[in-house]
Amino acid sequence: MKDIKRIEQYLPIIITWIDRTLEQHAHQAKQVIDFNFPRLPGYFSKELLTNSSVVVLDTTPPIPPIAPELNELIDLFKGNLAGITYKNTYFIRQEYAFDESLHFHELIHVIQWKCLGIEKFIITYGIELIERGYRISFLEDMAFRHQRRFIFEGEPYDVEAEVQQELADTIS
Repeated sequence: MKDIKRIEQYLPIIITWIDRTLEQHAHQAKQVIDFNFPRLPGYFSKELLTNSSVVVLDTTPPIPPIAPELNELIDLFKGNLAGITYKNTYFIRQEYAFDESLHFHELIHVIQWKCLGIEKFIITYGIELIERGYRISFLEDMAFRHQRRFIFEGEPYDVEAEVQQELADTIS
């Protein structure tokens, strides 16, 4: 409960930062469908691939301002982030621009944002990072599990329906 309150107090700042960041990079954004990945259309709807955007950067993807009171999150965002998702847009570093598997992973986060909504996504993600760390936080673990399935099993399935069901079963 304490962590929820710590994150909730910064929601307006984080949401404003996200909106401003998306506006600042809107001219660079491309629809995912324009990358013409051969396998993604077998897993995601045309609507999702059309309504999701990618911003390819030469630098590390932008991260929101983190208040000193949430300093345990700072270390999690240091280093070489390959990508990060805000709402229906994700930012990836140039060297990963054509890594279909990374796009798959970030699209899982797009679905999560859509299903949970902005505030619930931020709170859930923040609490999970604080309590469990990056790799085993629920939302990241879900994205990594589906990404592994994409890489190793190769059999298309309705990712959107499965992610929505997983979220409904786990997060009330």
